[in-house]
Amino acid sequence: MKRLTAKEEEAMALFWEKGPLFVKEMLAFYADPKPHFNTLSTVVRGLEEKGFVSHKTFGNTYQYYATVTRDDYRRGTLRGVVSKYFDNSYLGVVSSLVQEEKISVEELKQLIKQVEEGGR
Repeated sequence: MKRLTAKEEEAMALFWEKGPLFVKEMLAFYADPKPHFNTLSTVVRGLEEKGFVSHKTFGNTYQYYATVTRDDYRRGTLRGVVSKYFDNSYLGVVSSLVQEEKISVEELKQLIKQVEEGGR
């Protein structure tokens, strides 16, 4: 799955949360200083080129909608990180989290218990 820039992820978050949107509608959800209409339009067209959004035509304007779910993007991004930085080892990821104290041994035990109970 292709990677997104921070600006593209920000725009995708709007599609995932709000559903189909016109670029003009999207501007209302940005905090000040809001991006320029043309800048946001360029970001959205880039998302369309990457296959993350598509559009419906309404007269001379487009309403864009997500074609990739947040979960699919999350899974693809995680796979990419594991592949690139952990030599495709999910165990290496968990080990790194424990070593860096981002997850405690107790939390890890709780996670194992949840997985075991869910697998039954």
